[in-house]
Order: sequence, then structure tokens, then C-alpha cells
Amino acid sequence: MGRTMGLRGLFFNLAVFACCLAFFLPAGYGWELADEVRGHLRIRVDSADTATQLVVAGELILAPESVAGFYKNRAFRPAWMNGKTPSPLADALVAALKQADDEGLDPRNYHLERLEAMLAEAWRQPLRPAMLANLDIILTDAYLLYASHLFSGQVSPETLGTEWYLRRPDADLTAILRKALKSGNIEESLNSLLPADPGYGRLKEALRHYREIRASGGWPAISEGPMLRLGDTGPRVTELRARLAAGGDVVSGIAEVEGVFDEEVEQAVIRFQQSHGLDADGAVGEQTLAALNVPAEEREKQILVNLERLRWLPADLGNRHIMVNVAGFSLHVIEGGETLTGMRAIVGRPYRQTPSFSGKLTHLVFSPYWHIPHSIAVKDLLPKIQKDRRFLAREKIRVFRGRGKAERPVNPTKIKWQQLSENNFPYHLRQDPGPLNSLGRVKFMLPNSFNVYIHDTPSRELFEKAVRGFSSGCIRIDSPVELAEYLLRDDPAWTTETILEAMEQPRERTVRLPRPIPVHFLYMTAWVDTEGVLQFRDDIYSRDTLVADALEAAPPSR
Repeated sequence: MGRTMGLRGLFFNLAVFACCLAFFLPAGYGWELADEVRGHLRIRVDSADTATQLVVAGELILAPESVAGFYKNRAFRPAWMNGKTPSPLADALVAALKQADDEGLDPRNYHLERLEAMLAEAWRQPLRPAMLANLDIILTDAYLLYASHLFSGQVSPETLGTEWYLRRPDADLTAILRKALKSGNIEESLNSLLPADPGYGRLKEALRHYREIRASGGWPAISEGPMLRLGDTGPRVTELRARLAAGGDVVSGIAEVEGVFDEEVEQAVIRFQQSHGLDADGAVGEQTLAALNVPAEEREKQILVNLERLRWLPADLGNRHIMVNVAGFSLHVIEGGETLTGMRAIVGRPYRQTPSFSGKLTHLVFSPYWHIPHSIAVKDLLPKIQKDRRFLAREKIRVFRGRGKAERPVNPTKIKWQQLSENNFPYHLRQDPGPLNSLGRVKFMLPNSFNVYIHDTPSRELFEKAVRGFSSGCIRIDSPVELAEYLLRDDPAWTTETILEAMEQPRERTVRLPRPIPVHFLYMTAWVDTEGVLQFRDDIYSRDTLVADALEAAPPSR
């Protein structure tokens, strides 16, 4: 009994001694430090529930809800500390943040300056528990914010008015952070969030190359003047040769001194025109000159904008899918990562823009009727009808009133067209199948709220133009038979001959696909093609500036 009481007294005295020692010793000794850091973390996180902003060590925490959830899930244990000092994982994160520039993102947006200062101080002298808690939170916020930007983009396209409706699924970034901390591989966890599309990596490499061009002074401008073509000489040709060489089209220096526009220069101009979506005639006219004189800094910015757009894409586009690049006036069929076929496309006019969205192509309609949208009927066709009473008969367009079972045809000669207007038009119009039909001989349907689909066109001459913004929003393609053959290839009944026959029938025929295929409408003004050639296109809808300004905007401050 006496011995038991003696032991109890000894343990009690040791406990008292430990408490007194903890009071006099600096923070960083034993388990008390971890508990104190946890206490400070709890205070910081709890304050986020009541404050309008969470500010830590002068830094505005930009992902406060995610940060709070992360620490609550781990009972407020610090994530980036190793005893009384930051763990090597903190240095690994800072090293990764410094590489954000390679992704076209600004490292300064992720607390980099403050983190470097706090870590440097931590290695000079032990930090007090409150400062360790602050450092831990800022590191967590930096990781979650950077991870979010890598996975789904820095800016939200829905807020920009850029007609971009493709949605990337959400990811549990706090779970990814927990896994990264457990595995000890911060860089690998961040890289796993990057777009899997190989085009992203190719465009990153192009960004590096253009930054080197800019750092070396960019390229010289070519003076204004008349068209330059094969056989011309003079100082403007010398300027042209220097510009082409600076952009990567290296030409020999012998003729450069003489200022001769020879065949070598002509081929370099053609390559430039092809990679910029211009008429490839080998001559430097007004449009080619304007494209040549776009500064390297502007091209770099264009690459940054399109890297961001690639981060907006859904992670899984589908093993087989159709990709429409509106700014590139093109449609490609892709399967297993390989491009099977490509074709020219006509897209919406600037005032009737084709939006960016995803859908599923479910069926084809051969020899389709064109149910003319009301907006087109009143804005485009009504003035023509009022001007020429034979317009409807010539274009094989019928007039109807009512819908569904109540629909009935109306004799157009009995209508007082001059009394109608955009706000007073009780009819709907339908164009019969045939060679005049604006949808051509087949349309490819993908139900969507934008009423956008893909179709043939009788206006074949428009495909010869380099810039093809002529439609009312839908996509016209120059190889509809080829696309129909691909979509119906699993059905032996649909040969090239039967497809052509169906296209020539006087009545429409609907054919449903056994397997719907995803279709993605993008707006990319810069990309690297499968041949490794960097492509630039004009921003026909003036969307690039909106994205560029949002990327350059400073992060919110308190």
C-alpha cells in the first residue's frame, strides 16, 4: 500500500515538473508543440465560419472552404510540418509552384513570395506555433488553388461571356492532397491533374519556344507597301526574310543581302500562310502582312489563352468522338487517340456565333426538310419575300400555320407579306428536300439546347474561302458522305451507294445510330497539329481578349 502511494506521488511530481518545464522552455520541444499548432489551426479554421474573409499572416486564403474541410477531416493536425520545422514536402510544393509558369500560369498567384520568405525564416530559427500554423494553412491553400487551376483552369468560362459550355467534372482535391502527403510525392500528384490530351504538352512546348523568341527580341516588323511576290527585290524583301527566319522558317543568307524574293522565300511564305489559316498563294498581301506583323508577345498570349481552354475540356472526351474547332473551321473524327479523317467546316457568323459545348450524335436524316427557325424566317427571309413574291416558290419553301395536329398549309399568295414584321409573323416556313435545300442532302443530329447540328450544304463554293463564318450557328461540312460512311460503317446495309441513294430521295429518312458518338465543339485559336506544326487562327468571335484579361488579372486581395 505504502509503495503504491509512493509511486503515485512520484508520477504526480514528474507530471508537475514536466508542466513547469514546458512553461519555461521555448516552443518546439515534445508533443506540446504539435498540440499548440493544432490549437492555432483550429482557431484559424473556426474563424473562417464567421468571417467574410480568411486572412492568414497577411495572405488572403483563396480556397477557405476547402482548406477548412481539409483540416477538420484530419482533426486539425498540421500537414506540412516535421516536428518543429517544415517537412521536405513544403519545399517540394514551393519547387512545383515555381514551375507554374511552364503551364502558362503565374506562380505569384499561389502565395509564392510569402511562402519563400516564411520557409527561409523557418530554417534560420524555430517558428512559434502560431507561425507554424499560418505556414501550414498557406501551403495547403497554395496546393489546392494550384491543383484547381491545373485541373479545370484558372478562370471560369461561364463568367466570361465566351459562349463556352463544356464542363469539366469536379475533383476531390482535398483527397488528392491527402494522398500526396501520404505518398510524399507532391509533384506527381499535381502532374496527374494536367489534361491528358497530348495536344496540351505540344502547346506547352510551343509556349517555351515563343518565350525564347520574345526573350531574344522577337521579330522585326515588315514595312507597309505593295504586295510582295516571287521575283521582287528590295529592302522590304530583306525584312521579310528576317521575319521568317526569326519565326523559325530559316532561309539562306546569300540572297538576304541582295533582298531577293526567290522560291525559297515563296515556300516559307506558303508554310506561314498554311499555319495561319490564310490563302496559301505564296504572296505577301494585306492579310499575310498583318499576320506576319503580329508581335511575338501577342502570339505568346494567344498560346496562354488556348492552354487555359484545354484545361476547361472534359477529362474524358470519349475513345471515339468528333471534334469541331469553330475557330479553325474544321471537323475531325478521332478514335483511340488517332485522327481518322478531317474536313473543312463552315461555322456561325460573328453575330450568330456557334457556341462551345458537348453533345451526342444520335441519328442522321437523309434528304431532310429544313424547318426554318423563326429568327431566320423573320430576319433573313421575310425581307426577301417582301421584295420578290416568287422567292418562296423558287426556293421550294412552304408556309404553315399552327403546330402539331393543328398545323395546316397556307397559300403564300393569299398572305399580305408587306404587313408582316419581326414582331408580327404568325407562320412557320419549311423547305422541301432537294438540291436547293439549305441543309443539303443529310444532317447529323445531336439534341442540344442551342439547336446546333452538322449538315451538308449546296453552297460548295464557300469551302474554298480561308475564313468560313457564313452559317447561322450550325456546322456545314464539305465531306458529308465520308462522315456518314464512318457513322454507319458497322451496318453492312449502308454502303457508299445506298448512302448516296438515300441522299437523293424526295422524302426524308431518319437513321438512328446503334452507338451515339460524342461531339465536342471547341474554340481554339492556337494549337499544335499532329505533324508538330504550331497553328494560329484569327479570333473571329473576339473571345481571346476576355480570357487573356481574366488570366492577367491579379488574384483578389483583402
